[in-house]
Formats: sequence, structure tokens, C-alpha cells
Amino acid sequence: MSANAVAFERLVSIMNDLREKCPWDKKQTIQSLRQLTIEETYELTDAITEGDWKGIKEELGDILLHIVFYSKIGAEQNQFTLDEMINGVCEKLITRHPHIYGDVKVETDEDVSKNWEKIKLKEGKKSILSGVPKSLPAMVKAMRLQEKSKQVGFEWENKEQVWKKVEEENNELLEAIATGDKNKMEDELGDVFFSLVNFARFLQLDAENALERTNKKFINRFTKMEEEVTASGKTLQQLTLWEMDEIWNKVKKS
Repeated sequence: MSANAVAFERLVSIMNDLREKCPWDKKQTIQSLRQLTIEETYELTDAITEGDWKGIKEELGDILLHIVFYSKIGAEQNQFTLDEMINGVCEKLITRHPHIYGDVKVETDEDVSKNWEKIKLKEGKKSILSGVPKSLPAMVKAMRLQEKSKQVGFEWENKEQVWKKVEEENNELLEAIATGDKNKMEDELGDVFFSLVNFARFLQLDAENALERTNKKFINRFTKMEEEVTASGKTLQQLTLWEMDEIWNKVKKS
């Protein structure tokens, strides 16, 4: 037995013990675990954004524990076993990679993605977009929708065309602002965001990660600005916007 198999069997054995003996673990359901799983996933994305490999390893372990936990509950409810779940994804991977396990020829990763979507439609998917989860964060969902529609050729030819669309949507937002119609303004703002996500894709950038990096940068700079102001014996409320901006620029340079 390989080291990977030994480690996995150890985790499964521990999960069985906890489910039988630990009051907290015995009490859990798929519903009670749902929010915890979401939190663990976001903790993993934080570690990825920060390039924290130690954190990535730890968070992946937590998510693997959740997968084994759900499978344990699934077996208890006579819904599915751990083996069935694992073999299910194995069969899916084999079916969706005929260029590896069959005689289909592909040249690029784009060919793989297009073939993947064709196979999923044959499996019963009603739409190219049906595989995008409804509960995804809006920016991530926008990127996935664009990536999906790209597979059937619904895509701009170059980034210049996409940027022209960004400018067009921005002008429509300014027109909506002039009307004072909140609903129309929100609608047009959404179009601007969607077109910017599209532009990020053409730059081969992750729009969600780019925004999160800016969030972290803002938190870091704002916190340092607070520290400088506190060290001077004042509070931010006592400063003018111009004074705060001066400190902000000082922090930014440092």
C-alpha cells in the first residue's frame, strides 16, 4: 500500500472513531457542516492569494476532512459510500478525457475545454451555462459564465475589442447617473463590472484575486495610517481629508 493510501485510510479510521465517540462529531449533519465548509474554502483561497504554502497544506487537509465527513454521513443515510463517491469522480474524469483514455486528438487546452463542454451536454446538461453554481460570488460567477460561453465561440477576438466594450459600458453608466434612476445606475454598473472581468480574462488575470489583493493592500495601508495617527496622539476623526491623504501617501511610499 502506498504512503498516500496509508495516510488516507488513517484519516477515514479517525473519522469513524470521531463519528462514534465524539459528541460534537456525532451531532453534525450535512446542513450543519455546510457553512463550515464554505469558511474552510475561503480560508484556502486566502492562503492561495498570500502564496502561503504551509497554510494551503493545512486548509487542504481541513477540506479533505470535510469530504470524508460528508461521505461518512452519506453512508449512514444509505445514500452513497466513500468508495462510490471516489469511483464516481474517477469515471467522470475518464469519460471527459477521451484524448487520454480514448482516441480523440487535441492540440491545446482550449480544445480540451471545448470537448469537455460537448461531453457534458451529451451527459444531459441542458445549457453550456448550467454547470455554473448559483451561489458563486458574483465576480467569480461572471468569469465562469464568460469562460463557458467562450467554448461555443461567443467571445471577442482581442483585448482591444474588450476594452472598447468597457469604455462603452462606462459611458452608459454615466448616462444612467445623469438620469438619477437608481435601478438603471445599478444595472449599468453591473455591466461595467462584467466587462472589466472580461478584460481581466483577456489579460489572463484572475479578477477576483486582483480585487482581493487590493482589499488586502487597502487594509494594510489604512491600518498603518491609523497607527501613525495614534502615535501622534490624535484620532482619524480629528484630521481633515487632506491631512489623512498626506499620511496615506507617506504610508504608500514606505
